[in-house]
Amino acid sequence: MTNNRVLVCTFLALLSGFLSGYIGGQISVKLHYQKCQSQAWGFKHVCNAWVTPGAIWQGSTTGLWTGTILGAFVGGLVTRPRRG
Repeated sequence: MTNNRVLVCTFLALLSGFLSGYIGGQISVKLHYQKCQSQAWGFKHVCNAWVTPGAIWQGSTTGLWTGTILGAFVGGLVTRPRRG
Protein backbone atom coordinates (compact mmCIF):
# COMPACT_ATOMS: atom_id res chain seq x y z
CA MET A 1 0.00 0.00 0.00
CA THR A 2 2.84 2.41 0.81
CA ASN A 3 4.37 1.94 -2.65
CA ASN A 4 1.08 2.82 -4.35
CA ARG A 5 0.66 5.84 -2.09
CA VAL A 6 4.06 7.19 -3.10
CA LEU A 7 3.27 6.68 -6.79
CA VAL A 8 -0.13 8.38 -6.53
CA CYS A 9 1.30 11.34 -4.59
CA THR A 10 4.17 11.72 -7.05
CA PHE A 11 1.86 11.54 -10.05
CA LEU A 12 -0.56 14.10 -8.61
CA ALA A 13 2.29 16.42 -7.63
CA LEU A 14 3.89 16.31 -11.07
CA LEU A 15 0.59 16.63 -12.93
CA SER A 16 -0.51 19.55 -10.78
CA GLY A 17 2.91 21.20 -11.08
CA PHE A 18 3.08 21.03 -14.87
CA LEU A 19 -0.51 22.17 -15.30
CA SER A 20 -0.02 25.05 -12.87
CA GLY A 21 3.24 25.99 -14.57
CA TYR A 22 1.50 26.26 -17.94
CA ILE A 23 -1.42 28.26 -16.53
CA GLY A 24 0.92 30.51 -14.51
CA GLY A 25 2.99 31.25 -17.61
CA GLN A 26 -0.10 32.20 -19.61
CA ILE A 27 -1.45 34.46 -16.87
CA SER A 28 1.92 36.14 -16.40
CA VAL A 29 2.24 36.85 -20.13
CA LYS A 30 -1.22 38.42 -20.24
CA LEU A 31 -0.42 40.61 -17.25
CA HIS A 32 2.95 41.69 -18.65
CA TYR A 33 1.40 42.50 -22.03
CA GLN A 34 -0.72 45.13 -20.32
CA LYS A 35 2.45 47.11 -19.59
CA CYS A 36 3.00 47.45 -23.34
CA GLN A 37 -0.47 48.77 -24.21
CA SER A 38 0.48 52.43 -23.76
CA GLN A 39 3.22 52.19 -26.41
CA ALA A 40 2.88 53.23 -30.06
CA TRP A 41 2.03 50.48 -32.57
CA GLY A 42 5.58 49.55 -33.60
CA PHE A 43 7.01 49.80 -30.12
CA LYS A 44 4.14 47.71 -28.74
CA HIS A 45 5.31 44.69 -30.74
CA VAL A 46 8.91 45.21 -29.68
CA CYS A 47 7.80 45.56 -26.06
CA ASN A 48 5.72 42.36 -26.29
CA ALA A 49 8.67 40.45 -27.76
CA TRP A 50 10.95 41.81 -25.04
CA VAL A 51 8.59 41.02 -22.15
CA THR A 52 7.41 37.53 -23.20
CA PRO A 53 10.43 35.34 -22.23
CA GLY A 54 10.75 36.81 -18.75
CA ALA A 55 7.01 36.63 -18.16
CA ILE A 56 6.82 33.00 -19.21
CA TRP A 57 9.82 32.12 -17.03
CA GLN A 58 8.48 33.96 -13.99
CA GLY A 59 4.92 32.66 -14.24
CA SER A 60 5.76 29.08 -15.08
CA THR A 61 8.36 28.79 -12.33
CA THR A 62 5.97 30.16 -9.73
CA GLY A 63 3.15 27.95 -11.00
CA LEU A 64 5.37 24.88 -11.08
CA TRP A 65 6.47 25.26 -7.47
CA THR A 66 3.04 26.15 -6.14
CA GLY A 67 1.27 23.43 -8.12
CA THR A 68 3.75 20.74 -7.11
CA ILE A 69 3.49 21.54 -3.42
CA LEU A 70 -0.31 21.74 -3.48
CA GLY A 71 -0.55 18.59 -5.61
CA ALA A 72 1.61 16.64 -3.17
CA PHE A 73 -0.47 17.90 -0.26
CA VAL A 74 -3.74 16.88 -1.94
CA GLY A 75 -2.22 13.54 -2.95
CA GLY A 76 -1.28 12.90 0.67
CA LEU A 77 -4.79 13.73 1.82
CA VAL A 78 -6.39 11.52 -0.82
CA THR A 79 -4.20 8.48 -0.08
CA ARG A 80 -4.23 8.85 3.69
CA PRO A 81 -5.14 5.60 5.46
CA ARG A 82 -8.53 5.57 7.19
CA ARG A 83 -8.58 5.45 10.98
CA GLY A 84 -10.88 3.33 13.04
